[in-house]
Amino acid sequence: MNRQKFRGNRGQRVLILVFVLLSILFLLPFLWTFATSLRLPKDSFKLPPSFFPTAFVWQNYREVFEKFPFAKFILNSIFVTFTVVLLNAAVSTMAAYAFSRLRFPGRERLFLLVLAGMMIPAQATIIPIYIIIAKLGLVGSKWSLIVTSMVSPMSIFLVRQAMLTIPSSYDEAACLDGANKFTVFFRIILPMCKSSILMSGLLVFIATWNDFLRPLIFLSDWNEMTLPIGLRQLQGYQMTGSISVIFAGVIISLIAPVMLYAFGQKYLVQSVSLSGLKS
Repeated sequence: MNRQKFRGNRGQRVLILVFVLLSILFLLPFLWTFATSLRLPKDSFKLPPSFFPTAFVWQNYREVFEKFPFAKFILNSIFVTFTVVLLNAAVSTMAAYAFSRLRFPGRERLFLLVLAGMMIPAQATIIPIYIIIAKLGLVGSKWSLIVTSMVSPMSIFLVRQAMLTIPSSYDEAACLDGANKFTVFFRIILPMCKSSILMSGLLVFIATWNDFLRPLIFLSDWNEMTLPIGLRQLQGYQMTGSISVIFAGVIISLIAPVMLYAFGQKYLVQSVSLSGLKS
């Protein structure tokens, strides 16, 4: 008995050691980026390369904000991203509720059209979207990014699949108690799909925060540009920018996604591991 327990503990320790080594391996690119952001630009290309900086040059982070209105880029990204996440959550949850709980003609065919939207690359629709945005008079405004990103077929699909796992008996019991569709949606269905909603929100956050194509095409004013465009400007004309300053900007841009994942990983794991209640 003790021998089997020892073997089990030893196997668990080996597994933990393997995961720790893999974690270190995956963290190496981020550690290298952070180390490069603190060294002199000339030290980034010396041979043999040095992983740790010989001098900690915090001036690189100051230059990020001195060369360009980087703080404005960050604020624009925060405004656009959180607005898109909130609007996307409202749209995706209501659409998912309609596709999973309501009965109406053409529901399945309409949902197939939503799924088809997941298969079309963004580059293929950028021209007609630009024409629509131009007719709405939103070109050059942050709202052009918000309007074109507030609907996500992936979010609708994920939340719908979560709602399908909830037994219909909950809806029937609530209706017998006098609840209407809105009460069932807000007080029963939404709380039970919280993990999936947060996971879809996290995916939308990452996609919007890192979006480069739409801001590049829709925006032209410095005061409206987002963080990915600002990082591109740090590269300078014909890639003449300081590699250390560029990596300092990259580290700054990683703060928000890392913090969001640190606080939301519990819900992310729940959304993947739990399939919902079954009757």
